[in-house]
Formats: sequence, C-alpha cells, structure tokens
Amino acid sequence: MCGRYYVDDETAKEIERIIRNLDKRLKAAPKYGEIYPTNNAMVVQSDDGQSILSNMSWGFPQYQRKGVIFNARSETALEKRTFSSSAKQRRCIIPARGFYEWDKDKNKIAFERPNKQAMLLAGIWNTYGLDERFVILTTDANESMQNIHDRMPLIIEPSEIDNWLHDDNSVEFLLHKRPGELLIAEGSVQQTLDLQ
Repeated sequence: MCGRYYVDDETAKEIERIIRNLDKRLKAAPKYGEIYPTNNAMVVQSDDGQSILSNMSWGFPQYQRKGVIFNARSETALEKRTFSSSAKQRRCIIPARGFYEWDKDKNKIAFERPNKQAMLLAGIWNTYGLDERFVILTTDANESMQNIHDRMPLIIEPSEIDNWLHDDNSVEFLLHKRPGELLIAEGSVQQTLDLQ
C-alpha cells in the first residue's frame, strides 16, 4: 500500500530535468512536504502525445461510501471496472522523493531510492465532475519492503516514462514489473532473532 508520500523542491527540479519539453503550466501551485489522500498534488500526464505537469486530487471517490480509493493493484488494474479504462487510456506519474509505510508495530518508515533520485510512482487518473483525480498503483513488495509491508508502489524508471505515458502496448508489461531496491531513509525496523 502507499498511503502517504513526500515531495521536496529538489524532486520538482529533477522531474523538470527528466522530462524533456515539459509543459509546466499548472492550475495551482504544487504542494510540497507530506502528501495525504485527498490532497492536490503534482502529476505528469500525457496530453496529445506531450508530457504535461498537472495538479490533481489524490483518490477516486468511493461510490455509496465516504472516503476515497487511493491505491489500485497493478496486477488487476486492467480487469477492475473502477480502474480499467484509466489503466488503458489515462496513465500518469507521481513524482516523489519517497514514500512512507508503517510496520506492524505502527512505526513510520520512509523509503527512498538508493541513488537519491526522484521516485516516479505509476498512477492512473480519471475525471469526476470537474475534478481530475489519481490513484497510485501498487505491486507485491520486493526484498527491501517485505519486512515492513506486503505491498509497495509500482515505480517507473526514467527510461520507461514515455512508454508508460504514451505507449499502450507497454502497459501490460510495466504493470507486472518488479521495482528496484529501495533504502530506508528515515525510521528503523525492529530486528528479531530466531533463537531456535
């Protein structure tokens, strides 16, 4: 799962370097710091074959219930009615410095890329009324996350940006890719010893 992530000035500058010819027109100033579900946040989306930076609200509304859906399983996104058309036609990237996860003892742990580059989280978006909203796609946790949680965000590499945003033929492969290793940037994991 991914219930919170964070963005800093360096992340915004890096995303401008990563995406060539980025149209930087935003409807409102991007939010920095910790981003929670329902917050407006910076995303990169495709518009007529161009990568543009937009502000969207994090979370699809839940029908007949309060709250929002803020994550979708990458493995089933193409099959689920709530997500399938977005996964096929409305993909986005959520730039972040890192994300938070909580272990079973409720310790808050921050994860970042080992090289300190921006993390590019795979997302999908849709329009609800006048609002554009996104969700973050998650996948099975890799070795760097398994002791903390069984899910993690699907991470897109800089070399995969164009394929994710603009190439419908790459979607199935990218939805099932395994993210690279991460490091714990803040917090700690309680180690246990098997004494038997």
